[in-house]
Amino acid sequence: MKQLIERQLKGTRPPVDPVAAALARLPANFPESWFKRPLVAAAVLVPLIQRGTELNLLLTQRTDHLDDHPGQISFPGGRCEPGDDGALHTALRETQEEIGLAADSIAVVGYLQSMAVVTGFAVAPVVGFVASEATFTPDPFEVAEVFEVPLEFFMDDANHQLGERTVRGITMPFSEYLFEERRIWGATAMMIRDFTNLIKINKK
Repeated sequence: MKQLIERQLKGTRPPVDPVAAALARLPANFPESWFKRPLVAAAVLVPLIQRGTELNLLLTQRTDHLDDHPGQISFPGGRCEPGDDGALHTALRETQEEIGLAADSIAVVGYLQSMAVVTGFAVAPVVGFVASEATFTPDPFEVAEVFEVPLEFFMDDANHQLGERTVRGITMPFSEYLFEERRIWGATAMMIRDFTNLIKINKK
């Protein structure tokens, strides 16, 4: 599976303009006023970690008091800061700040398509393999928990649910996964779906 992922993502590049890339994926004439605010560039790490013969996705549970996506399950990441040198720098910086995972424990293999999020972010996902011996020190202000889910769980279409959500008069599709007692939905689930669809295409 690791080699398959590396092969599929080989040659992918971070977006020069995450906002423009995210808007380009939306339907024609989609109103930018639908978003909570003008889109802000952001990036997340999609971290994969080998556990024996199993490849897992690493996820975080956000704390309940945060302004954006409180209590939700997400990938480590956040908005781009003025000193960041692109999406990769943002994803690695935010990952270290949120869960204490240093960049030298991550082997970046590629990028997924940027995604516009209703709360006002244009998110660029960065895919990387995390060293199996890596340890995590979550920031208690932002992260309630760090946990892992087998990638095979997300690869099984039976575990994927597609629904619709109406926000400010526009109905949009959203993905959802229920793993044990955890609800993984929204932008994180859509990024996971983008990722697994890429792998499945290459498996055929």
